[in-house]
Amino acid sequence: MDPLLLGSVVGLITILILFSGISVAMGLLLVSAVFLVIFDGMRSLELMPEIFFGKLDSFALLSIPMFIIMGASIASTRAGADLYEALERWLTRVPGGLVVSNLGACALFSAMSGSSPATCAAIGKMGIPEMRKRGYPEEIATGSIAAGGTLGILIPPSITMIVYGIATETSIGRLFLAGVIPGLLLVSLFMAWSIYATWRSGERSAAQVSYSWSDRVEILPRVLPFIAIIVGVLYAMYGGVATPSETAAVGALLCLLVAMVIYRLLSPRSLWAVLRDSTKESVMILFIIAAAGVFSYMLSSLFITQSIAAWIGDLEVNRWVLMAAINFFLIVAGFFLPPVAVILMAAPILLPVIVSAGFDPIWFAVVLTINMEIGLISPPVGLNLYVINGIAPDISLKKILVGSLPFVLCMLVAILLLCLFPGLATWLPDLVMGPAY
Repeated sequence: MDPLLLGSVVGLITILILFSGISVAMGLLLVSAVFLVIFDGMRSLELMPEIFFGKLDSFALLSIPMFIIMGASIASTRAGADLYEALERWLTRVPGGLVVSNLGACALFSAMSGSSPATCAAIGKMGIPEMRKRGYPEEIATGSIAAGGTLGILIPPSITMIVYGIATETSIGRLFLAGVIPGLLLVSLFMAWSIYATWRSGERSAAQVSYSWSDRVEILPRVLPFIAIIVGVLYAMYGGVATPSETAAVGALLCLLVAMVIYRLLSPRSLWAVLRDSTKESVMILFIIAAAGVFSYMLSSLFITQSIAAWIGDLEVNRWVLMAAINFFLIVAGFFLPPVAVILMAAPILLPVIVSAGFDPIWFAVVLTINMEIGLISPPVGLNLYVINGIAPDISLKKILVGSLPFVLCMLVAILLLCLFPGLATWLPDLVMGPAY
């Protein structure tokens, strides 16, 4: 069978299998096993365990559970509420200050936790009722939290960036640095839209709350230690002090200690819950990584990957038309699949295509991640929308979606700006670590 036709069949069957409700990892393993047996015979199954476990034989993978423990220890405390309250006290006099403080809290908390749903839950439980009480439109209140929660997969340390780095054998340190300026750009776009939308709506705060300087300073000791840990983790990584995995391990230990000392997270049951939840999430991600490795081997063994890359390379189209098509594919894939699954399935196929077209793989990682952010606040599987609906069940899902759409446009603007000015993603990594090529 022609490899391109076979690739279409594999893609269609994979989509149908994943839509059946089966887990992503099991679906990829099932599809891989069936096509390997059909085209290479039963002996090909002997290689599957070796490929599966070989994909996990990487020191860099140790950073994933460590960063997840960092996030879980932060998410299990009142750090999100304190972060929200601290920013609200400092920004209360800024026009649209409450929604701006919510977005700032989302950006910082998502960077610390690395979890989009956890960010929505932690900041949304405090922010949404307060914004509604002060007269902010419900669409802005819910949409800003839903969009703000997506920032954790872009702002370092980011689990999705680690997964992309492992899948494409790209420097994780460069990927983290590449997400800094685009992450700040997205936060700025979100804040600008929120301030404009609040002003346009004509709503005014129902009750202006005034805070003294002592009130503003009083809460900082509960927030600054976590922020200091994040800054320390990034300094250790880029200062040549430790590898990403070693840095993540130290960061996880420090976050646990801060949670225990400041927030009195001392009971064995609470500590067990942090480790249990971290283990579950880590195993899920590692299982998908290993299964995606088998899936990639199957595609390569049947010459599907090579044929698709060659076919796209032979197309006589402008490279920006090609990039537009890739972005459309990523957005649609993000509507239905979690970011980790999309990255592991698509990155090995797309990487040779974008490199042959003259695009920087570090820059592409940022563009891909923003596309995945769009999927987190878009139906039918937009997880953040359902988390927000759970926090405020009296607000319809339709109204939450309407409130999120302007932030989707902000993400599309960010992608456009990255296309016009790729240095937004590549300048900082090149400055800190030197040119990649």
